[in-house]
Amino acid sequence: MFEFDHSTDLFAPLSLPNGQVIPNRIAKAAMEENMADAGQLPGEALWRLYRRWGAGGAGLLLTGNVMVAADAMTGPGGVVLDEWQPLEPFRRWAEAGRAGGGRIWMQINHPGRQVFAATNPEAIAPSAVPVAIEGFSTLFARPRAMTEDEIQRTIGQFAESAALAERAGFDGVEIHAAHGYLLSQFLSPLTNLRSDRWGGSLENRARILIEIVRATRARVPAGFGVGVKLNSADFQKGGFEAEDAVAVVRLLNAEAVDLVELSGGSYESPAMQGRPERASTRAREAYFVDFARDVVTEARMPVMVTGGIRRRATAEAALAPEDGRPGVAMIGIATALAYQPDLPNRWRGAEAVAEVPVLGWRKPALAGLATMGLAKLQMRRLGAGKVPKPGAWAPAVLIADQLRTRRRNGQYRTWLSQRLTAER
Repeated sequence: MFEFDHSTDLFAPLSLPNGQVIPNRIAKAAMEENMADAGQLPGEALWRLYRRWGAGGAGLLLTGNVMVAADAMTGPGGVVLDEWQPLEPFRRWAEAGRAGGGRIWMQINHPGRQVFAATNPEAIAPSAVPVAIEGFSTLFARPRAMTEDEIQRTIGQFAESAALAERAGFDGVEIHAAHGYLLSQFLSPLTNLRSDRWGGSLENRARILIEIVRATRARVPAGFGVGVKLNSADFQKGGFEAEDAVAVVRLLNAEAVDLVELSGGSYESPAMQGRPERASTRAREAYFVDFARDVVTEARMPVMVTGGIRRRATAEAALAPEDGRPGVAMIGIATALAYQPDLPNRWRGAEAVAEVPVLGWRKPALAGLATMGLAKLQMRRLGAGKVPKPGAWAPAVLIADQLRTRRRNGQYRTWLSQRLTAER
């Protein structure tokens, strides 16, 4: 059995089961940038952004969503990597991320039903269960249940994207099975109502994830990292629960998985965006750590936890044992690095805190959109060679983000139409 070093030093290297070494225990966790160039490709803005993060001191950079299917996008500015895409832009992306001496992994994803109708009115999912957000449900495409052929095609698409990422120079991939996207939809009994071998028992609901892990590992060298991002829970009554997550990790123990990242939530219940301001400082930051400790006791691979960490003391506490339970192997920082891209380097000398706005709006869905809009603004500024602007007025940012998305929806639909014509 693989034994990893339970170091409490944030800057100690981490060896993975496949032999790959991460320079330290801090990861830049994935955020959705929506900064693709024409052709849904990474360009200068993303390369500059990742050079900035790479120089900031994190040992591992996880990219934002890279779509495995051209017709399934979480947003119109997303990146697509499939057999039709040129690899050179991705090679430059990998080079930019590794320029600071760390590792860069590509997060690969399929949104399933979490597709905005204005981006693509068609969506597939385990079952025909639409997204239900009070006042906003009509913004999403109404999904149809996937056929057996579509499930097999999706498995192949994940493996193909992983193989292409390896050819482009990335050090690994993270298979996104959290936040209510397609693989998370298969795992949840609320969104997976199937009665065939892909639904019913948890083992059946996890089947597509396990098959993707196996197909991916079969297409890449042994030293290439394969990770999984998993919800600790989806925070909806009757949905994917903490004990389900532990059971899935036990299934992943039998596979060649190098890292499991724990997060939580979905579009309907966006727990990944944080606890309210009235919660304690610790609860607002490391809000998935307690559960992660339970997973660490079961996992045969290193476990990473992501969820609002902004302080060195909080990060170190997540690595340390508590109440007889071990700490995690790695901590992931997401939104804080949009506002303070060199936060890991600042931690080398002393405590430093990234101040991240917390919106207490009455409608959680709007607050979630605005929070993402503010983070994307900071990433665009970093990609343009500017400094973050943490004091930006959230309502104006939200409106501008929606107008930008509307414009990019049209550009994406034109590109997709051309792609589908070319593929025929």
